[in-house]
Amino acid sequence: MHMVDNNYTTAPEPLRCTGRIDPRELRFSRAMIFAIEEINNSTELLPGVKLGYQIHDSCASVPVAVHVAFQLANGHDSVFHTADKCSQSGAVMAVIGESGSTPSISMSRVIGSFKIPQVSHYATCACLSDKKHYPTFFRTIPSDQYQADALAKLVKHFGWTWIGAVRSDSDYGNNGMAAFLEAALREGICVEYSESFYRTNPRSKIRRVADVIRRSTSTVVVAFAAPGDMKFLLEELAEDPPPPRQWIGSEAWVTDPHLMSFSFCAGAVGVAIQQSVIPGLRDFLLNLSPSQVLASSVLSEFWEDSFNCKLTSETVYLYFPENKNIKCYGIFQYSLRKFCCIFDKILFYLSMSLGSDLDKKTCDGTEDIKKLSNPYTETSQLRITNMAYKAVYAVAHAIHNAVCLKTNVTIHCDKHIKLDPNQVFSELKKVNFSRNGYHVSFDPNGDPVAFYELVNWQKSDRGVNELVKVGYYDASLPNGQQFHINWNITWLEDSTEVMKQERNFVPVSSCSESCPPGTRKVLQKGKPICCYDCIPCPEGEISNMTDSPDCFPCPKEFWPNAKRDACFIKPVEFLSFDEVLSIILAAVSISGAFLAIVTAVIFFYYRTTPIVRANNSELSFLLLFSLTLCFLCSLTFIGAPSEWSCMLRHTAFGITFVLCISCVLGKTIVVLMAFKATLPGNNVMKWFGPVQQRMTVVSFTFIQVIICIIWLVVSPPVPVKNLSTYKEKIILECALGSAVGFWAVLGYIGLLAVFCFVLAVLARKLPDNFNEAKMITFSMLIFCAVWINFIPAYVNSPGKLTVAVEIFAILASSFGLILCIFAPKCFIILFQPEKNTKKYLMNKS
Repeated sequence: MHMVDNNYTTAPEPLRCTGRIDPRELRFSRAMIFAIEEINNSTELLPGVKLGYQIHDSCASVPVAVHVAFQLANGHDSVFHTADKCSQSGAVMAVIGESGSTPSISMSRVIGSFKIPQVSHYATCACLSDKKHYPTFFRTIPSDQYQADALAKLVKHFGWTWIGAVRSDSDYGNNGMAAFLEAALREGICVEYSESFYRTNPRSKIRRVADVIRRSTSTVVVAFAAPGDMKFLLEELAEDPPPPRQWIGSEAWVTDPHLMSFSFCAGAVGVAIQQSVIPGLRDFLLNLSPSQVLASSVLSEFWEDSFNCKLTSETVYLYFPENKNIKCYGIFQYSLRKFCCIFDKILFYLSMSLGSDLDKKTCDGTEDIKKLSNPYTETSQLRITNMAYKAVYAVAHAIHNAVCLKTNVTIHCDKHIKLDPNQVFSELKKVNFSRNGYHVSFDPNGDPVAFYELVNWQKSDRGVNELVKVGYYDASLPNGQQFHINWNITWLEDSTEVMKQERNFVPVSSCSESCPPGTRKVLQKGKPICCYDCIPCPEGEISNMTDSPDCFPCPKEFWPNAKRDACFIKPVEFLSFDEVLSIILAAVSISGAFLAIVTAVIFFYYRTTPIVRANNSELSFLLLFSLTLCFLCSLTFIGAPSEWSCMLRHTAFGITFVLCISCVLGKTIVVLMAFKATLPGNNVMKWFGPVQQRMTVVSFTFIQVIICIIWLVVSPPVPVKNLSTYKEKIILECALGSAVGFWAVLGYIGLLAVFCFVLAVLARKLPDNFNEAKMITFSMLIFCAVWINFIPAYVNSPGKLTVAVEIFAILASSFGLILCIFAPKCFIILFQPEKNTKKYLMNKS
């Protein structure tokens, strides 16, 4: 548009457009004319009623758009028109346009006050869904809110969490990017930078945005921009070696054929309006003769620009004087008007780019538009064109519903009704039809159902970018089913050629490397949530997914593996029979029992000898029996604890050891009593004969049996899984049940041992060659030393070592008894038989 600086001393000049016509926008306007002609020739839609139109060029300028909006809202006077034979005052029923969100916003604020409906084919700003501010606005293209959600899901789908963002500094770009950033935040996507620019900004501003893109660490750039703005940014990036970036585009620019000439954008992915087919449109667009072109100043300018020639034949231009508009006129018939133009004006804008006139050759009439290759003749990718086409039909259906009535066989339209724009507005809310297989309806916000194709810029065999459909996004489907990728995608350009990758190998764009399972994310101070460090999970916790925000503990009986990305069942530990330690202890235990049995056999064989008879053979055999049980009871401590084994191992140990100590105690008492009996007048042995000795052993043992029974009845030992001693494994052990019961058993054994030790010490110097008191003293000394050391070792030994310590104490004390008491006697019996005589026995030292 030609800009003029006003000095406010003279009236401002009229606004004028400069530059070249945009062929794509011209195609939109011609598609609108094509739709109107289809409707005017239809026998089903508005039969007998002709629609008129008027096209305005907004130059993509808000001032021009506002000027025309006021012009349309004012209406026009009645004038007689001989061709149409009808009279009409030029009231506007509806407006089609604008192509941009910002001009559409400005227009809607003006004409909305007059209830004039506006249907846009290309204004996508989500703000226009606000019916409080834009009550009469409708559109056939989805709102940017849906587009923003689709782009955010697209970015999330490919695992990009660190992106850059650029936008047009306009209502379209600012509102669209705001919606995208909100959706990206919900998806956990971080934005490294967000820059805005506009095509009229100084070049230094656009260069600064380009430099931000070059210096960024993010590989992916989401651009929510108008094609005209994007062109300036890409040109700036193309001056130096362009940075390798994966472009994600909004539908406004990603489908623009002009921008596909930037080869470094190959691999760009974005959303696009659904590709459509409009039967007959291509022929209509290409069926232009020079005479038709000469009849329109717009087509003449397009023709001259496309073929770079000048039309010089006599031209009849369709000229619109300043502040005048072409109208459809009618004649008055009493108080009624016969409408030949119920829909007499459709507003449309042709965006223009800046340019300069060139010296052109004269057109010679051989120019063939069918051989022309530009956006006007490109009809293989009809997207926005179909939106304009549907907008015309939406207005036509609204007028049809307002003035037409369907009878049984025919459709009758009342041509004499005085139609008001407010009626068209009311009917537009209710339109619901399909055209060429594409559905048209509006929700309460004036928006259609959102459906996007996902498109990708791919290099063709000719080396040029082509738009290829790779999926779709359907907002009408349930969550999780809206987004689909159908084919492989060509990704960003790498040096001179485009990398065609499989789905599982896409460009990476993240602030930090993904945290593998077994680690958790810890945010870096002062940086976005996508910038983090990976910290290994603490002991006992795992994370089993990538980029886990936290670690969680394994279940009670589970433990992490070495990588801490999975839990496995903790190994159960107990002193099993197949372990080396268990085998050694079992072998020693059996050897001890065998030794006791062999000793008993020796004693039994030499039972008539003096050394056996002098040392109380009955208690000796009972002691050997109890020692055998002591050795064997250690075997009950090996193997997996069970309910019965737990009760057996402790009670068997307690009872057999009391039996053993009782026998030793009995032998000690016998030695003392025997010495006392040798004194003149002392007859003490009659009070401690064999019967009393047996009763002593039974009595002491019975007390231990009672203690064990009480322990088992009140709170018996039970097998438990010890999860606290070791975090990484389970100790299967026997819980004591009642600690008082356990220590009562041990305490009673200790009490008897101390008592026996004291008596043995008292009798150790008695003058008798076969005095057992000395050996009993040594054995009790060993016994007490073993069990005194057992207590701290038992308490501090973890896991199965606790059981091993207990077995060792049993075996050590048992071997101490059998070796100290019986080994010297067996040695004399077997190797020094000369000392096994009564004479030697009676001989005093």
